[in-house]
Amino acid sequence: MPAIPSRFTRPRHLLPFPNQPPTLPPRRLAGGRQIQNRTKSTRIIRGGDLGGRLKRGEASERPADSSSSSSQLAMATQAALFAGFSQLAAQPARDRAGTGAPARVGVAAIGGARAGGVKAGGAGWAAAAAPRGVRCRASLIEPDGGRLVDLVAPEEGGRRAALRREAASLPHRLRLGRVDKEWLHVLSEGWANPLQGFMREHEFLQALHFNAIRGADGRMVNMSVPIVLSLGDAQRRAIQADGATRVALVDNRDRPIAVLSDIEIYKHNKEERIARTWGTTAPGLPYVEEAITNAGDWLIGGDLEVIEPIKYNDGLDHYRLSPAQLREEFTRRNADAVFAFQLRNPVHNGHALLMTDTRRRLLEMGYKNPVLLLHPLGGFTKADDVPLSWRMKQHEKVLEEGVLNPESTVVAIFPSPMHYAGPTEVQWHAKARINAGANFYIVGRDPAGMSHPTEKRDLYDADHGKKVLSMAPGLERLNILPFRVAAYDTKQKKMDFFDPSRKDDFLFISGTKMRTLAKNRESPPDGFMCPGGWKVLVEYYDSLVPSEGSSKLREPVAA
Repeated sequence: MPAIPSRFTRPRHLLPFPNQPPTLPPRRLAGGRQIQNRTKSTRIIRGGDLGGRLKRGEASERPADSSSSSSQLAMATQAALFAGFSQLAAQPARDRAGTGAPARVGVAAIGGARAGGVKAGGAGWAAAAAPRGVRCRASLIEPDGGRLVDLVAPEEGGRRAALRREAASLPHRLRLGRVDKEWLHVLSEGWANPLQGFMREHEFLQALHFNAIRGADGRMVNMSVPIVLSLGDAQRRAIQADGATRVALVDNRDRPIAVLSDIEIYKHNKEERIARTWGTTAPGLPYVEEAITNAGDWLIGGDLEVIEPIKYNDGLDHYRLSPAQLREEFTRRNADAVFAFQLRNPVHNGHALLMTDTRRRLLEMGYKNPVLLLHPLGGFTKADDVPLSWRMKQHEKVLEEGVLNPESTVVAIFPSPMHYAGPTEVQWHAKARINAGANFYIVGRDPAGMSHPTEKRDLYDADHGKKVLSMAPGLERLNILPFRVAAYDTKQKKMDFFDPSRKDDFLFISGTKMRTLAKNRESPPDGFMCPGGWKVLVEYYDSLVPSEGSSKLREPVAA
């Protein structure tokens, strides 16, 4: 078999919708070249330009051995998307198995009971007839490394009780801060697959310099942000003096929550870490001030075992579905495609338009049950972002009022803290969703970006996030769907995709403008956001109004 050029030398394209030219020039696949596939089937593109129309007979399915990767399936889907959804919808399905039934969804690893709070999938969604097109058959995408990591001690066999006793008896304890605990949560459930714990030095250096780490099988796995745990000099000396190989991790009440074993301690070069992650060392970076500036000068890595699933007891734990639980939910709904949408802001009708239009186009491609993963970030965010409890209340209204279809939408909380590191961080956001089963990722303008902390400009180029995702090492299997620009159509009085031929009819409502309207209790234009969702936003800003006789803003109250 001819060698396939590596990810580092041959970038993958973004997946534009019709009438949008590819961001990068189209490339060709050698005629008949087959790329090994770890999933149940392999797509073969028999020559042809990825930017051109995919002709009948050019795509086929054939069995692949279990050791292969799923890159070819992703490439075939990309080719289909480049060809244009409208053209594909007119073509008859091609299924070598000779059946029109949708493929069953396979799950690489399932663990734990499904949490409550996810609305049951309904027959109305499942029975909706999709236009026939190029046949798109696939299992859920495999997690990085092929097997989903679960670092929570099982109750069976008394392991959890034994670990709790051991943690209580260990002489060295490290107290976790808020962000540390969020990262422990991320690691414990397999979002950072295949990491087995906080990074050791070789993993830290690979993540910092390559935005990827090498897995046990030798493959490069995307990992663009370091997931590390710091400690001070006094703790380091005490641990090393005792020759300890295991330490207990405790919460802010000194209750043991995990054990870190086979530990490795190494230097925490904060300046290098900040410069390589954010591209600047300017003061005022929110995550840096929260989690790095006052952190210890040493890092400790090792294998992690968590005593029990992480809970926050804030009324939102039923939304915190692990990758295994999400995969189980997608399987229950018989999803044959999962498209993820990450957000840290309230959902307006422009977001909803993008998500519903994406599902429609996936149906036109031939997928039968594409499911949306609406996945708000639930970890640390900067002070002026709307708090998680209010965002979740707003998202509930979006579903209750039918803006998004609850039968084809799974709402869950992504437990990661937010870096605001732009193109570097958006790779982490995309990679984590692979482990949850998503094979499509929607990316917008300036993802994970922010304003420059000391200058009046954006910190990152607005288009670099989606361009970087198209080339990022370790994300070959993920299909990237760039935003289509949506704005308020003053003629139609609703959010719609921007039409440059009548640009004067469109009104762009920025996040700043939206917040100003909500703070002043003013209503946005009809059709901008569902009434219930807007009411929640107004209530949140009302909760920040200074109390009588005081000029100090109140802390936001729980929704």
